[in-house]
Amino acid sequence: MSKQQAETKTARVKGWRLLFVSGVLFIVSLILAIYTHGGTYQQSKVIGSELSSVKSKISKIEAGTDEGNLENLKKTASSLSDEKLRLERPYSFSMTALFLTLVFVIKGLYNAFIGVHPSQALDTKRLAMAGFMAALCYVGFAFFKIDIPVGTEKTAFHLGNVFCVLGALLLGGYLGGLAGAVGMTIGDLTTAYVTSAPKTFLLKLLIGLIVGLVAHKIFKISKTHTAKFVTGVTILASICGMAFNVVADPLVGYFYKIYILGIPQEIASVFAKMAALTTFVNAIVAVIAATIFYLALRPALKKSGLFLQVSPEEEAK
Repeated sequence: MSKQQAETKTARVKGWRLLFVSGVLFIVSLILAIYTHGGTYQQSKVIGSELSSVKSKISKIEAGTDEGNLENLKKTASSLSDEKLRLERPYSFSMTALFLTLVFVIKGLYNAFIGVHPSQALDTKRLAMAGFMAALCYVGFAFFKIDIPVGTEKTAFHLGNVFCVLGALLLGGYLGGLAGAVGMTIGDLTTAYVTSAPKTFLLKLLIGLIVGLVAHKIFKISKTHTAKFVTGVTILASICGMAFNVVADPLVGYFYKIYILGIPQEIASVFAKMAALTTFVNAIVAVIAATIFYLALRPALKKSGLFLQVSPEEEAK
């Protein structure tokens, strides 16, 4: 048996192990998601109705069409908002775990039946950079955002997508997309956007996969090219990833809120329209900023020996 055949066999054995472990965790996550949906999440919806009524009362008082103690109502609204967030977290965490384990189930199936090319093996440098990009995605969303309230929910202008796209350009679609998904999902889970975490994980991973597909699988941007070629491919790949997000974010969000979160169709429709606007603006910023960052970092990373070559095989994962 040749060395390559031995490596492929070992990778397949590890793939079966990953498939077994992730499959068990997927089932556990599914059970928890069903349990928490019928428990704490339903309680959070009751709190949400109370919060909506209180906010409506506050708006009327501020508009001069109603009377009441504004200060006490604001304290009540803040208390209800905190309680709603606390009750939403278990369901959001279990749904996020469900999506995450599903990704590893798919990865386990791929490794078990196809094997892993030696160039796809993760090394310390790749893992370190992936962790760094995940941290940047978290910071870009959690600290550089402008919140826009929509009823009892929120949407936002933010910089998280910039580093999600940049991660895919630097690391490839799978690892870069996973870094972006993890970083921005943590941003959701630790802020008032907790119910959006499962949707965020899925969409950011897909953004990374699309950017990586165009940049590395189709145009092989990691290889030596002219500056003009690299610039054009960087812009094209960024646009493809963000164009997908502009369409998918409000559309997936609409059905996600109706069928997963149980939000009334009218409210979900209003939120989708507002999300379409913020997503479009975020996309423009992401394309411009990610392109600038990548074109600036590429020669600097090459000079320092930190530039990571991404093979087309990695994009076939």
